Amino acid sequence: MEPSVLEDKNDHIVVCGLQGVGLRVVEQFYLSGTDVVVVDDDADIRFARILEGWGIAHIRRSAYIGEGLVEANIEHASAVVCVEKDDIHTLETALRVRELRPDIRIVVQLANPSVGGALERVTGPGTVLDAAALAAPSFVEACLRLQVHDLELGGENFAVVQTEVGESNYGQPTFRGYFSNLAPVAIMPRDGSELSACPGRDHSLEPGDRVAVLGTSEELAQYGLDVHALSHRTLRSVGHFRRLRLRLETVFETGNKGLAIAVATLLFLIAISTVLLRFFYRASDVHHHLSVLSSLYFTIETIATVGFGDYSFGTQSAWMKSFGIVLILFGVALVSTSFALFTNILVSRRIELSLGMREVPGMVDHVVVIGLGSVGINVVQGLVAKGQRVVVIERDSNNRYLAEARALGVPVLIADATQRQIHQMVNLHDAAAVAVLTSADLTNIETALAIRESLSERWDEVPVVLRVFDRDLAHMMEKSFGFLHVRSTSALAAPWFVGAALGLDVLSTFYVDQQPFLVGRVTVTANGGLEGLAMADLSTRTRVIALERLEGEGTLEHPPRRGTRFAGGDRAYVLGPYDELIRVLQLDRTASA
Repeated sequence: MEPSVLEDKNDHIVVCGLQGVGLRVVEQFYLSGTDVVVVDDDADIRFARILEGWGIAHIRRSAYIGEGLVEANIEHASAVVCVEKDDIHTLETALRVRELRPDIRIVVQLANPSVGGALERVTGPGTVLDAAALAAPSFVEACLRLQVHDLELGGENFAVVQTEVGESNYGQPTFRGYFSNLAPVAIMPRDGSELSACPGRDHSLEPGDRVAVLGTSEELAQYGLDVHALSHRTLRSVGHFRRLRLRLETVFETGNKGLAIAVATLLFLIAISTVLLRFFYRASDVHHHLSVLSSLYFTIETIATVGFGDYSFGTQSAWMKSFGIVLILFGVALVSTSFALFTNILVSRRIELSLGMREVPGMVDHVVVIGLGSVGINVVQGLVAKGQRVVVIERDSNNRYLAEARALGVPVLIADATQRQIHQMVNLHDAAAVAVLTSADLTNIETALAIRESLSERWDEVPVVLRVFDRDLAHMMEKSFGFLHVRSTSALAAPWFVGAALGLDVLSTFYVDQQPFLVGRVTVTANGGLEGLAMADLSTRTRVIALERLEGEGTLEHPPRRGTRFAGGDRAYVLGPYDELIRVLQLDRTASA
């Protein structure tokens, strides 16, 4: 794109960086009709071609040096989104933007909370976001199969609850007939047809359909939906015998087999020697055989090489002398081997104890997290905060988050998660859920398929949450292999960046089935496109949860009626798919005639 073409741009958004979150951010701007310019001098060629297909300007210059920002006509831009490939470039770009345009709205992606906190003092509150932290709650909910998503809107607690429709006495049952004034968020037909997002209350329902409804805890309780009960996962009942057996199995791990064999062989040699000495050894000063105790004593002192003061093979027959040689050689070898293996096990156990790995044997109903990147550690923190037991598998022994995971008391196994023996080591068959969260799509898919094979008959009851960036690849995994919990970190986090850039306060993102939803807060602009508009005139795929009137002293009006109208200065809490809510925001920015 030539610089001259951009000179006429005005009130556009500049996105710096096209990796991961950057592409999804640009996509949301494109779908909402927002004018956007991308600055990235090292963009993936596949992403660059996508931009070309969308007709979006792409400046192949460095943003953090400054030349790319100038070429993108930052002087007339309305906001800048910094989502570079690493934190240092993102930080440098943000500071460069602030230097060039101190007044411009800026949104920054930073994974390091310390750096982010320091930068926020320069760029302003709410401008620094962490994609991993924003997306993690959705992964946690999928792992625990929680049917509730809690929301706090204007100081009041709401919840989105999923439930199955039962039998009805209505001739033609509708959502209104089942749930009255509760707000419908989504309807998932039992026949597997497409999900309906934010349908009307007159949408027909059939027994077996699943619905997601929104209301306060009190409103939901009136329809038998206990938010507190649905917010807690029921632990699988596992008997004490099962737990004991899992712990005893560690005795026969590969590291212990050698010691077991050596000790068993040594005991067998002692028993054979005791019997032979009892019946065939004759001391020179006595005419009877040795007692059993004396035979055992002679055997032990011979094997330990401390004897021949009271008993000896010197006066015995040739075959007895030969047996004495064999006893000494094999006895010393077996004793030395046993002590060496025992010492090795003690050292290994000490290391495993310091790393938390001793907690794994006997662990059941736990969550296995594979991949300890920025997303993985946030998911681990979320699971631990909910009282869940977690085991982590990570390939890189130098991973920066290892110490943090172990400080949480989470055992970490450095291994390849595609191997079946590793699955056995973390008791995969007794796990409650598995989250595959590495940063590489192909690695995640390979691991997830290996997990599926190891779970065998428990596949249908154990949720396997899969992180996949590529949308088409995610759909294929869902349809071809039956993965029901495929999530994209970028898709979950992108709306927060888009909303912050456009002035929407994003409050939450969550999934219903495979459809991502966004909850945000819009302050209605005086003389803007929303002022005076009735609820019924909004998009059918958008739902206004509540209104906080400018002159209402902070009280919430919910649920608003179809004829309720927006007024300038009102704060509206809205819910819907990403693109629909961005259109609402765009509508508000449009001045009325």
